[in-house]
Amino acid sequence: MSELDVQIPTAFDPFAEANAEDAGAGSKEYVHVRIQQRNGRKCLTTVQGLKKEFSYNKILKDLKKEFCCNGTVVQDPELGQVIQLQGDQRKNVSTFLVQAGIVKKEHIKIHGF
Repeated sequence: MSELDVQIPTAFDPFAEANAEDAGAGSKEYVHVRIQQRNGRKCLTTVQGLKKEFSYNKILKDLKKEFCCNGTVVQDPELGQVIQLQGDQRKNVSTFLVQAGIVKKEHIKIHGF
């Protein structure tokens, strides 16, 4: 009978790893770079999710100078501060944020069509 003795784990949680991964994914702070369609061929690029310790106005100033476009910082009640830039600047903004050392490449999500 000793050959058939099998220990059945009683305190095993099969979903422990899945719950740990969800907590890790939720704790990561992503920077979202989106495009919003205006009228006709005009569009806006929005950047949200930057850490609050950064000066949004200084980042905006550098972005405007680098890409020769206009922009502003908008205060949203749900999302906090959001940087808006004229035109489709999604790729430019993501490479700028990585090269400036503000955000790692893994933490940037680019949205849009």
